[in-house]
Amino acid sequence: MGKASRDKRDIYYRKAKEEGWRARSAFKLLQIDEEFNIFEGVKRVVDLCAAPGSWSQVLSRKLYLPAKLSAESKECALPLIVGIDLQPMAPIEGVIQVQGDITNALTAEVVIRHFDGCKADLVVCDGAPDVTGLHDMDEFVQSQLILAGLTIVTHILKTGGKFIAKIFRGKDTSLLYCQLKLFFSEVTFAKPKSSRNSSIEAFAVCENYSPPEGFNEKDLHRLLEKVGSPSGADDLDCSSGWLEGPNKVYIPFLACGDLNGYDSDRSYPLPKAADGTYQCLEPVQPPIAPPYKRALEMKKASSHGLQDLQNLNLDT
Repeated sequence: MGKASRDKRDIYYRKAKEEGWRARSAFKLLQIDEEFNIFEGVKRVVDLCAAPGSWSQVLSRKLYLPAKLSAESKECALPLIVGIDLQPMAPIEGVIQVQGDITNALTAEVVIRHFDGCKADLVVCDGAPDVTGLHDMDEFVQSQLILAGLTIVTHILKTGGKFIAKIFRGKDTSLLYCQLKLFFSEVTFAKPKSSRNSSIEAFAVCENYSPPEGFNEKDLHRLLEKVGSPSGADDLDCSSGWLEGPNKVYIPFLACGDLNGYDSDRSYPLPKAADGTYQCLEPVQPPIAPPYKRALEMKKASSHGLQDLQNLNLDT
């Protein structure tokens, strides 16, 4: 697919470049905020799996830059934003970058040090594994990534805080919902308008962090094995009737974003210049060290012959 063709077939991809976003996913967080007002009162926020940085850009533009430009910024501390990823990321104004593993407790300690011992008001995570196309497997791996994110959330999120995470909808969505309900009084699964209808992607919007009484972060996985029911009843059997059959509980699911706005699955005409041509824009910020870089180099070398492939240094 050529660049102009992709601009035509993916309106949010084109708009992201026009508005200076690093990825189209920025619109997903913006539309979630339109519906849930997740940025209200937020002073400390963490972006898990941040690279290439589109969600960190949103946080910078919605929280840090307005406070910096405000006359009141001299009287109060600026919002603190920490972005975490295993991959390096180009700098973003107002965003502190931590290159680390979200499943490691040491990463949580680094975040808290940046917050001077305080905890975050909001944690967001747009991370996802490389999908296989096998929905059951993709859903399972994604749920494990969310639970890894929840591990760090239990260390760095303040009581009453919010957690936003990407999910893949599937037959075990009810179980994930109930696991999140153990820690948040309000959990809604939302589908932003900019998320393609053809995708199983959605987002868990978890509000009012309130862990169980006496909860110890080290006991997280043991607690998740005793999942309560969505209705709040003291039924701790994971295989209970609320997961399937006539007693199945249906999860709150909400579409967000202007329903009369752009359709992410539709093709749109390309805007033409005065001379009738269309100028395709380059991406705002190409990845610095993408994990697929070596694969692209090997593919390029193989297309130029076996000799070039043999001369390619695979150790770098």
